[in-house]
Amino acid sequence: MLVLRLLNVVAPAYFLCISLVTFVLQIFLFIPSMFRDPSTTSLFSPALLHGALFLFLSANALGNYVLVIQSSPEDLGKGLNLGEGAEVVAEWLDGSRSPGSALPSTHFCRLCARVTQRHDHHCFFTGNCIGSRNMRNFIMFCLYTSLACLDSLVAGMAYISAALSMSFANPLAFLTLLPHSISQFFSGALLSSEMFVILMLYLWLGIGLACAGFCCHQMLLILRGQTRYQVRKGMVVRARPWRENLQEVFGKRWLLGLLIPVLNVGSDYRKQKEK
Repeated sequence: MLVLRLLNVVAPAYFLCISLVTFVLQIFLFIPSMFRDPSTTSLFSPALLHGALFLFLSANALGNYVLVIQSSPEDLGKGLNLGEGAEVVAEWLDGSRSPGSALPSTHFCRLCARVTQRHDHHCFFTGNCIGSRNMRNFIMFCLYTSLACLDSLVAGMAYISAALSMSFANPLAFLTLLPHSISQFFSGALLSSEMFVILMLYLWLGIGLACAGFCCHQMLLILRGQTRYQVRKGMVVRARPWRENLQEVFGKRWLLGLLIPVLNVGSDYRKQKEK
C-alpha cells in the first residue's frame, strides 16, 4: 500500500514535468526553428499553424486533466442507500464487509478512501478514481494527450532532421536513431541538447501509443456498457444499445465536449442525481 501511495504522488508529478518539458521545447525550440523557412508567408507559416494546433491540443489535454481531478466520483459512503457512511467505510477498511455487497458497480478505493459508483479504475497519473462523473473527461484527456505527443513527435523529427541533416523517409532511420545517437553523444559528435530531444522523441512515441491504446480500449468498454472493474470481477451487465451507452458517458452535446474541456456536457448525471 505504501508503494501505491508513493506512486499516486510520483505519477502526477512525472506527467506534469513531461508536460512542462514538452511545452518549453515546442515554444522555445521547435516553433522558432520553423520561422527560419523563408519560402512561406508570415500569415500562413508552418510555425503559426503548428503553434496554434499545439496550443489547442495542450489546452484540451491539461483542461480535461484538471477536470478529471476536479470532478471526482462522489463518495457513496456518505449516503446513497449505503446506511451510515462512516460505519460502512470502516467496515470496508477492516475487511468485514464485501465491496460488492452494497450497490452494483460500486467499489471502495483504499487510496482515495471512498466508495464510488460505476467505478472503472484508479488512475495514478491523476491520483484519482475514474467513475461515472469523470469518465468522459478521462477519455478526452487520453485522446488529446496522444495527439499532443504525436504533434510533438512530428515537430521533434523535423527539428532533428534539419539539425543533423538526415532524412526519416526510411522507417529504419527512426529505429536506428537512438543507438547511433548514443554512440555519437559519447564520442562528442552530438550536442547534449540534440541528444535530449532524441530521447524525448521516443518518450513521446511511447506515451502517445499508450494513451491511444488506452483510449480505444475504454471506448470499446463504453460501447459494451462495461467498466474495467466489471470486466475484472466478471460482473454481468445488462445489454443495451451502444448509442445509449455512448450518450450516458458523453451526453447529448458531445461535440462541445470534444472541442473544449467542459464538465458533464449534456449528460444525464445531474438528472439521475436529483432523482
